[in-house]
Amino acid sequence: MHSEPNGAIPQKLYALVIYLPDPLGGFLDDLRLEMVPGCNPHAHVSVLPPRPLPVAPEAAVEEALEILGGFAPFDIELGPIEKFDLTDVIYISVAGGAEQLHRMHRSLNRGTLAFDEPFAYHPHVTLAQEIPEGQVDRLLDLASRRWHDFQGLHKFRAEAAVFVRNTRGNRWVDLANGPLRAGQVS
Repeated sequence: MHSEPNGAIPQKLYALVIYLPDPLGGFLDDLRLEMVPGCNPHAHVSVLPPRPLPVAPEAAVEEALEILGGFAPFDIELGPIEKFDLTDVIYISVAGGAEQLHRMHRSLNRGTLAFDEPFAYHPHVTLAQEIPEGQVDRLLDLASRRWHDFQGLHKFRAEAAVFVRNTRGNRWVDLANGPLRAGQVS
C-alpha cells in the first residue's frame, strides 16, 4: 500500500461533483493547467467536498443517488474570479444556482454522507490551490484576465452529479453518475 512522506497511509476520500460541460469546462481546464502546470483538471462544482465514509462506498453511492433523484436540473452561472483569503485558493464564484447547490449540500450532508467539514460550504470552481508563495497575485490577475476575455457562455445546465473517489497521486475517478430527475417527464 502507498504511504505518504510522513509514513501515514493515505485516507480514501469521496466527493460529489457537478462537471462543467464543454466549451466552458474545457476552457477552465486549460486555464487551470496554465496556472498549475502538471495538475489533472476536470472543471467541477463540488456538492459534497472530499470526505471519508463511515460505510462501504456502495452504500454511500446508493444513498446519494436516491437523494439526487429528488432534485430537478437547474442552471449554474459563474461569477467573478475570487480568492479564499485563508487558503489562497483561486476560484470562480457561483453567481446563479448557489441556492440550489446549498439545498443539495444540506440534503446530502447527513446520515452516512455526513462530514464535519473544515470550512463552510461555498459553491465555486477551483482554479488554483497550494500556490507557491509570491505567485498568488500574479495568478489571480492572470485568471481574471483570461476569464474576462472568454467569449463563451458563463453558465451551464446541471443535469447530473457524479460520485468520485480519490486515488494515488490525488487523481479522482468517477464511481457513479446521479441524474437530477425531479419534475422530469419519463
